[in-house]
Order: sequence, then C-alpha cells, then structure tokens
Amino acid sequence: MHAPVRRRHTIAAARVAALLLAGATLLAPAAPAAGALLPAGSTPAAAARTAPEDDVTWGVRTASGADGAERGSFAFDLDPGASATDTLVIANHGDQPLDLDVYAADGFTTTSGQLDVLPRAETSTDVGAWVAPGTGHVTIAAGANAEVPFTLTVPGDATPGDHVGAIVTSLPRPHQEEGVSVDRRLGVRIHLRVHGDLAPSVAIEDTRVSYDGTADPFVPGDATVSYTVRNTGNVRLSAGQAVSVAGPFGLGRADAAAADVPELLPGETWHVEVPVAHVWPLVHVTATVALSPRLPDVAGRTPGVDGARATAAGWAVPWTALAALVLLAALAVLLVVRSRRRRRAESARVETAVAAALREREADAEREADAGPGADAGPGAEAGPEGVDALAGAAPRATPERGA
Repeated sequence: MHAPVRRRHTIAAARVAALLLAGATLLAPAAPAAGALLPAGSTPAAAARTAPEDDVTWGVRTASGADGAERGSFAFDLDPGASATDTLVIANHGDQPLDLDVYAADGFTTTSGQLDVLPRAETSTDVGAWVAPGTGHVTIAAGANAEVPFTLTVPGDATPGDHVGAIVTSLPRPHQEEGVSVDRRLGVRIHLRVHGDLAPSVAIEDTRVSYDGTADPFVPGDATVSYTVRNTGNVRLSAGQAVSVAGPFGLGRADAAAADVPELLPGETWHVEVPVAHVWPLVHVTATVALSPRLPDVAGRTPGVDGARATAAGWAVPWTALAALVLLAALAVLLVVRSRRRRRAESARVETAVAAALREREADAEREADAGPGADAGPGAEAGPEGVDALAGAAPRATPERGA
C-alpha cells in the first residue's frame, strides 16, 4: 500500500475529472477517477474530450520557443525575484465554439504516484500563486487555436530548490455526476527550480516488520516490512528500493522486490508496505531497507545525493514448536514433582517407623525400671548373697551321733 502525503495541502473532497498535465497529444476521457492526473503521451499536444455523448474535445501544448516546439512541460530555472514568460496553446478539436477557464495551481503527488494539481477551489501558495495567465477565460472557435501567455514571477524569499505546478484549462459543467459537480480539466506541467543552495536528501521513517508464520515450524512464513519515505531535501526525487529480512547473524536472509518510489516533491512522504516471502521462524529477525535516490537532470545543476538505510527488529517465533517445547517442559516438571513427592512420602514413612521403634524401646526401658530388683526371679532362681546369709542364720539341724 502506498500513500503519499502532500507537504502543504489536503486533497479536496470534491471530485474533479481528468487533468492531463503534458505536452503530448493524447485523447483521453475527461472524467476518470476523482483527482486523477494522467501522464504525458508521446506526441506534440494534449487533448481531452467529455463523455462519449458530447463532441467537446480540446488539446493543450507548449508554444514554440527557444527550447523547441515539442516540450513535454514548461521548465524554468530562475533566481529569487526573477520572472519569465511563456505561452500555452489551446486547440479546439470540436465543431462548436468552446469556452474554457484558464488558471494555475500547485502540484502534488497522488496516492497512485502520479502528479496532479489542486482543484480550483483550493488556494495555491506555490507555483500556482506565482503564475499569472494573460486571461482567466478564453473562447475558441471550432477547429481553431488560441494562445494564452502567462508570467511566472518568483518571490524574493522563495525557497531554493524545486517547485511544481501547472497551468490548467477547465470546462465546468452545470450538471452533476453522482451528486458531485464535475470540472473537466486539461493542463501542462510547470517545473521551476529556484537558484540557491540545493540540498537533496531522503529519509526512511517508522520502519517496522511483522511476521506471519505457519503451523509447521519447519516451513518458512511471510513477513511484512512497512516504512515511510520522506523527501527531506529541497529537490524533487525518486528512489529505487531494496528490502530484506534475516535472522540472527544474517541467517536465512530473504530478499523482496519493491516498486520504485515515485518522484516526490520536497517535503512529501510515501508510505510503503513490502511483503517478504520465505522468512524462517528464527525467533528474532531484522528487516533492512535501502534506498537509491534518483534526481532529475535540470540544466546540469543537479547535485549528488546519498542513499538512505534503515533497520527494524521483530519477532518470528515458531509458535507450534514453542508450544510443543512448553508441553514437554511442563511434562518434565510434572514428572520431577511427582518423583519428589514420592521420595518425600517414603522418607516420611521411614521416619515414622523409626520414631515408633524408638518410642517402643523407651517404653520397655521404663517398665523395667518401674518393676524393681529381682522382680523377675522365678521359683528356680538362685539365691544371691543375701539368701546365703539367711540360710546361715537359721537354727542348726540335729544330727544323731553314732555310738551314743
């Protein structure tokens, strides 16, 4: 997706019909898409006609001059405060007289990358305000031509560099199309370079990268790199683009083809989104954007310009593989927890049994202590020393004497 942003103006909401800024013969319907600016053709004049049911057809071109009769546009190279004159030639190709308005307007880059000019209802502040047509209205007989001279006066405080606009012929229509007034326009571009310090430059802003992977972690996915190109200098320029996405240390680099940035006027921006295929999910990826600016050759006075480069980092996570790893990790943790629980339970059981055995031994020892000495002697127990003494103290037993 591309979206240029004009430096000073907003696009009018009202629809305008065809505007052909050229110095080439090209028959074109005068009511294409709103605000459209048709590119130049390859023959000496530019012509437009209304809808097929109308016979109104006219053309515009530059007048013959020192630069030739078949100029593609008006081009001026002037100092601040200087002025120049030239002439617009209008040809009525119809069989009826033609009434046209003539005015100048500032130029801008459209969303399609073409040059267009502001609708008449919007106020111009650049070339459109510096050009004064010799007349604001012209009536041309059938099959005839009319010349409209104009003067371009550069303000003394004009910014050095490139300025673009157009001198426009307009055929307003009283009817409406889809509820919007239609103004059929045809004009010739005006390129002005104001003398002074030329400082062409371009910048890449707001670079981002996003990743869209697949369910299979072993299959590459797609990335999208988006950024904004800004003409930060004072010279109109276009640029070639190179976009790539790579993993850590440049692994798995994928390059993408990107259309050239169209010619941007000073201060304009161009939004770019580039799809990049076959990007491997290497967790962390880096997008790289490189611009190769190209400048117009204006009387051999165009200086050089450095290229621009920008990078952006993003995540390219193989979510399927990551989910599998998470599940395996969770299973491993569960097994470890269960094993530790079993070990703790077995240890507790052993400790309980040991404690019970110790308590039993202590209880037995206490019972023996409570019973006292000899409490366990039975009938056949032998007398100790005390028993011997008792027997010794007993009365002697009489024994009959022999021979008495």
